[in-house]
Amino acid sequence: MQHKIIHLWSGPRNISTAFMYSFAQRNDTKVIDEPLYAHYLKVTDIDHPGKEEILKSQEQDGNNVMKAIAAYKGEKSVLFCKQMTHHLVYIDLSLIKNAINILLIRNPKQVLHSYAKVITQPQLSDIGIKQNYDLYHYLKENNLHCLVIDSNELLKNPEKLLSTICKDAGIEFQQAMLNWQSGPKKEDGVWAKYWYENVHRSTGFHPFQEKETKLPEHLEKIFLESKPFYDFLYSYSIKS
Repeated sequence: MQHKIIHLWSGPRNISTAFMYSFAQRNDTKVIDEPLYAHYLKVTDIDHPGKEEILKSQEQDGNNVMKAIAAYKGEKSVLFCKQMTHHLVYIDLSLIKNAINILLIRNPKQVLHSYAKVITQPQLSDIGIKQNYDLYHYLKENNLHCLVIDSNELLKNPEKLLSTICKDAGIEFQQAMLNWQSGPKKEDGVWAKYWYENVHRSTGFHPFQEKETKLPEHLEKIFLESKPFYDFLYSYSIKS
């Protein structure tokens, strides 16, 4: 059996969990929820909800985690890893050279508006867009696989973009990817109770809705810092 490893590199509050649930509906795919979260908390000592529980739930050496993923030879032919790009602290990026790497982006204004409801004083480094920008350049400079997807474009036409993603990954699109059961999932990390309330109410990708988002001054400053990175990546993203 030929195995494929897919890393979805995302920032927080960016439909990445819905993306993971979509792939979990496939009959040939095993999914993993944020395998580098404990590593990130350990090396940064940042304070997140449920920190001690997360640290106990996962291997804390991120490079060991990534080596195990790279060596995957499980029963399912596809291993899908939902990853947060800001978790890539002290990680050997050569460990993703044989993987399919999807960069999932979202307008940082929307990210900051949502993220600040849980982390009240987010910084640029918390939302992953600068790290996604850096990762894009690493992948391109090393001639490694890279596909950029904007979450709003995906929501506009989930079937079309998921079909494009599957074709790019060399796997067949499955109609089951468009829907799932509401509620918690066995694949959820232990942090789900702090972050996944909205996605647990979903049964598919929510239809795209254009919203006017206003940020307080301290978040507007971070948005202006992040916007050039987002605009650059968006220009290379697959459009609906």
